[in-house]
Amino acid sequence: MTATDKMVWGLVAHLIADWPLQNDWMAKHKAKPGHPAGIVHAAIHGAALAPVFRWKALPLALAHYVIDLRVPVAKWSAFMRQTQPGGEGYDIGLEVRFWTDQVFHIASIAVLALSEKEAGA
Repeated sequence: MTATDKMVWGLVAHLIADWPLQNDWMAKHKAKPGHPAGIVHAAIHGAALAPVFRWKALPLALAHYVIDLRVPVAKWSAFMRQTQPGGEGYDIGLEVRFWTDQVFHIASIAVLALSEKEAGA
């Protein structure tokens, strides 16, 4: 598989694991460090990404877990002085955080896809 193939299939696996395979329990509790919901959610990502990245899906699952703790996104958002959550009505700050979270996940997949290409895997 080319790096592009891995990126496309990794993105598909990510979307499936992050949306149809994530239930309410995971969504509500995955940001709590050490909570089983976050561990289960990350394991689902690892399993979904394994056909594309084999054992290297494990670091992606770990990265997904860390990103979902929301700390990296919150720190980045503050550093970049982005709109913060807490507005009345439609909360653009939450929207910014949501998309930043997705970009971090997708960028992690892209880095691995490109690094495997560089290594000739």
